[in-house]
Amino acid sequence: MRLQALPSRQDNYIWTLSGEDGGAIVVDPGESAPVFAAAADGLRPAAVLLTHHHYDHIDGTAELLQRWPGLPVYAPHDPRIAFACQRVGDGDRFALLGTRVAVIEVPGHTSSHIAFHLTRGQDGWLFCGDTLFSLGCGRLFEGTPAQMHASLQRLAALPGDTRVCCGHEYTLSNAAFAHAVEPDNPALQRRIEEAKAMRRSGHPSLPSTLADERACNPFLRCTEPAVIAAVTGQSGRPPHDAVETLAALRRWKDGFAA
Repeated sequence: MRLQALPSRQDNYIWTLSGEDGGAIVVDPGESAPVFAAAADGLRPAAVLLTHHHYDHIDGTAELLQRWPGLPVYAPHDPRIAFACQRVGDGDRFALLGTRVAVIEVPGHTSSHIAFHLTRGQDGWLFCGDTLFSLGCGRLFEGTPAQMHASLQRLAALPGDTRVCCGHEYTLSNAAFAHAVEPDNPALQRRIEEAKAMRRSGHPSLPSTLADERACNPFLRCTEPAVIAAVTGQSGRPPHDAVETLAALRRWKDGFAA
């Protein structure tokens, strides 16, 4: 299967996972033009996966359906996604293009956010929208720190070689914050240098792997002594538990300027 990140809007990615015949799973088409351009090069959308209702993840879907009537669309149970689609929720499983798809509910960024874990043979891909970013996580627009922590822990429990395909090119901006939290983390420094090299060469910094995120992403490391110490120094008191650590990290990140 060929994984491709189609740049969209200012910093979004529309992900496609396609087979040798061009048949493709399209994830979070926030606009149609990048998909149409890929179709001109042989991509043939076979299904659409939507992680959450925000416009920059769904707005191209209607035009895709106009061009390819009957294209199946899988989306969370949320009336804010108004067009016809197949609603899926936690634990749902189905197959697309010979690839197994598992749905994981991951509230936090939005109340109805879902992620899609795809596996084929030894390969695995996680399409996590705006829940998990490389070296970061989404803002808590509708959910609670407890929900986000639980969601991130569910994703972190997937196999370490799973490729993390998130919705935005935020790695380097997240890296500045992650370095402020854990300046002495050698795995983080390696990931930062890797991401810088990828961006200098004009390539996405994604996908990362879950093993890298577990080693580098402060929001997945809320029980690590260095992260707890950084939060304690920032807030003036030690957090009571991992949820409070995540909440403090998210507040710190929301006001962070490199």
